[in-house]
Parts: sequence; structure tokens; C-alpha cells
Amino acid sequence: MNPNFLRFASVGLIFCALAACRSTTPNLDAHFGESVSLLQAQQILDPSASNRLAGPEGMDGKAAKAGYDQYQKSFRAPEPRPSTFVIGVGR
Repeated sequence: MNPNFLRFASVGLIFCALAACRSTTPNLDAHFGESVSLLQAQQILDPSASNRLAGPEGMDGKAAKAGYDQYQKSFRAPEPRPSTFVIGVGR
């Protein structure tokens, strides 16, 4: 075999082995997670909402509790449906 070919092949093999050990994404790794943090910050409607101590405006506590209780009650027992066979019978 040609000795020059062996030299070039061995040098090429060494370069390939060294290139495999190098980190391929140093710039991407330095900024990892920034896009997620930016998107989360952009989705906040009012960043200063936690600074205000006033409660939300709306209905009073009794009305809210009554509405919530009625909502929960609607899932306990469904209304009995009338039989479909008695529709129009007796006329």
C-alpha cells in the first residue's frame, strides 16, 4: 500500500475521532431554557396583580356558595327521565 495513503487515512481518522469528542452545541447549551422562560413571562396577563391586596369584585360569599352548592348537587343524582312509551298515549 501507498505510505502516503496510510498517513492521510490515519490523520483523517484522528481528526474524525477528535471531532466526535467536541461539544456540538456550545451556543445552544448556553441559552438552554431561555425561550421557555420568555414564553411563560409573555403569557402573564398582569405581572403586578400580586401587589394588589384588594379582593376580586363579583358576587358576595352567600350567593357564590349557593351557586357552587347547586352546581355540585347537579352531579349527585340525575333527573329521572319520563318514559318515552307514554308520549301520546291516552289521546
